[in-house]
Amino acid sequence: MEFRGSVARIVAPTVLLLALPPAVHSKNSQQDEQLQANFQQGTEAMRSGHLDEAANAFSKCIAEQPNFAESYFDLGLVRLQQGQSGEAAALFEKSLKLKQGIHGAYLFLGIARYRLDNYGEAATALSKAVHEEPTNPDALMWLGLAELGAGDAGSAVLHLENASKLKPNSVDILYHLGRAYMQMSKETYERMYQADPKSWRIHQVLSESFEEADRLDDAAKECQEALKLKPDEPGLHQELGDIYWKQNYLEKAEAEFETEIKLNPENVTAMYKLGVVDIERSKSDVASALLAKFVEKHPESRDAHYQLGRAEAQLGSNDAAIRDFLAVVNGKGEAGPDTVRQSYYQLSQLYRREQRPEEARLALNSFLRLKQEADERQDQKLEDKIKRSTEPQVQ
Repeated sequence: MEFRGSVARIVAPTVLLLALPPAVHSKNSQQDEQLQANFQQGTEAMRSGHLDEAANAFSKCIAEQPNFAESYFDLGLVRLQQGQSGEAAALFEKSLKLKQGIHGAYLFLGIARYRLDNYGEAATALSKAVHEEPTNPDALMWLGLAELGAGDAGSAVLHLENASKLKPNSVDILYHLGRAYMQMSKETYERMYQADPKSWRIHQVLSESFEEADRLDDAAKECQEALKLKPDEPGLHQELGDIYWKQNYLEKAEAEFETEIKLNPENVTAMYKLGVVDIERSKSDVASALLAKFVEKHPESRDAHYQLGRAEAQLGSNDAAIRDFLAVVNGKGEAGPDTVRQSYYQLSQLYRREQRPEEARLALNSFLRLKQEADERQDQKLEDKIKRSTEPQVQ
């Protein structure tokens, strides 16, 4: 995923264009001078990486001149670099309402919306950015990412290919092009290696390959190498946490998911994974808070309701746990058979605690029925396997 590092890279040349604030004329020349001074202070602070100082200066500009579009835009750039994507998006939208032609606003609005997982709205903004600058490889790349997030892989491939032609040595663009094709094509990753053999992306690709091959020790080592080169890249710590989780190194997985959330506080997937790991580590109060946030964002997720119900049951919040397990068994979203079956079992136990014997009996019967069906399917698979192994081989 592309987050802070690449955003800062795109923001940098934009900041260079802000050497002098646009001319502002009002009836109060002293106010104009103060606005110019605050704008210049904010620009210099943003150039130097002093984001809090820049935010303060641009906020003063907005207070002094509420209709000054550039102040909203520049404060949006600051908030985007600070990881406050929701506020950044609102600021870019405000700047565009005040001044449609403000350079780069649609690009950064699209990036902010992408970070908020609003892929459709991100693609809309980024399409306008590409229309304004059809040869901007960054705009094309982000449009491809938004389309990929929205499930339109065909359009994503088209725009990522165009971005790659304009910037053939960008490892980031080549990586996402591989994602869009849904396979790690040899040709694409050879181009990545030729572009920069020492790139952290190479280690990331190797880690993902090893993980798919179930070579988890090797996957963890490659992911660690990637993190040495790019320690603050959102997404990498989550990948390493996934590997540790598969290895049942729960304490290490927990640490990586926590780091991921610090880097990207809006990563609800990392919250979900950390919540499940915390249940296994008997940290039910922490798990409950994390999983509740995920369910708030994704109320249709039956797996999330199941995990939240587990945490609530461990905390003794029986009514809340019952509600979540009922959301699993009555829900229409995707869920594995184990999730539904175990939800009935959990309900049977909770109803017993609440002295609701008839409901406990019905839930237990549903659990036993689903378990029997699962056992029969497993037995059939075993019989089929034995049958195939004893059949005479055709020479």
